[in-house]
Amino acid sequence: MLRNREIARFSAGVLAISAAAVAAAYCFVGDAAAACVAATVILLTCVFAVFTHARYQELSLLSSKIDAILNGDRNLSFEGMQEGELSILANELDKMVSRLYLTTDQLERESASLADSLADISHQLKTPMTSMSIMCELMKTRVRESSNIDEDDARYLLGKLRSVQLLQERVRWLVSVLLKLARIDAGVVKLATQQVDAAVVVKEAAESLAIPFDLANVELVLNLEDGSSYIGDAAWSREAILNVMKNCMEHAGEGGCVEVSVSHDALACRICIQDTGPGISPEDLPHVFERFYRGEDSGEATATDSSGVGIGLSLAQSLVSAQGGAIKASNARDRDGAVLGARFDIVFFSVTV
Repeated sequence: MLRNREIARFSAGVLAISAAAVAAAYCFVGDAAAACVAATVILLTCVFAVFTHARYQELSLLSSKIDAILNGDRNLSFEGMQEGELSILANELDKMVSRLYLTTDQLERESASLADSLADISHQLKTPMTSMSIMCELMKTRVRESSNIDEDDARYLLGKLRSVQLLQERVRWLVSVLLKLARIDAGVVKLATQQVDAAVVVKEAAESLAIPFDLANVELVLNLEDGSSYIGDAAWSREAILNVMKNCMEHAGEGGCVEVSVSHDALACRICIQDTGPGISPEDLPHVFERFYRGEDSGEATATDSSGVGIGLSLAQSLVSAQGGAIKASNARDRDGAVLGARFDIVFFSVTV
């Protein structure tokens, strides 16, 4: 209460006025009048201090209850606040908190329902897609073994069947990523909090992309520092790194290179992924992690470009952020400022700064 500047100024004013009143009574009336004025002032000051202290106690109680609500406590009631305007304020806060809880519960139910719906759709799509894949393989075998089709027609049909299979794989990948994003948005993804070896996670992601890198004729270079680790979830970290590596592979171009480096210092574990592609334009740079964003120069999505709708990097950012990390996109440059390619820096902090 004494730290309140308004109360301090008010008390100083009352003290000054009281001193002046006591002095005036002493000069114009006498000792008895001055003593009477002084006693009255002291009594009124004590009454004011008692009521002010009680008021501050009520405000402190209200503040502590609000703080408990902000920390997730829902079993609170302001019914004990009986004093005038504070009681009205407490009742209004109670209504507001109840309304916010109802809205939060409704949003959580909707998010969970969306995640469940996408999961159901994903499972329903798996059966027809598997059947389509099997039928494509049967058709390819039939075309190869048929003697009534000339070589050019057979080559044409096999190429079309291969395109259909690539499109199937693209749809499967898109459904999988959308399902993961929905689960993250709904808050149903349970992330582990354990010691993660960053080098091992990067190696596992690289192994998953070994065949796509070979088919794309893109070189993958790993510079891994032993002992680099952080607290997080290894499986979801691998998923995030895999999506960034895949994006870099698709933009490095045939004959290009993707370099992944892992390092560790006193502040954080750092993972840098860099390609030798054209880089990211200044207009697109602020939006690369936005869901479904595609740059103006990205061209039309192809059968092999499963990131063409712009969700791979969004998923990576969501997974990294969910583990308390950060991801940043930029362009790697040489000493003269020329763009060497796109660069993504993933940081998992070791300490709280």
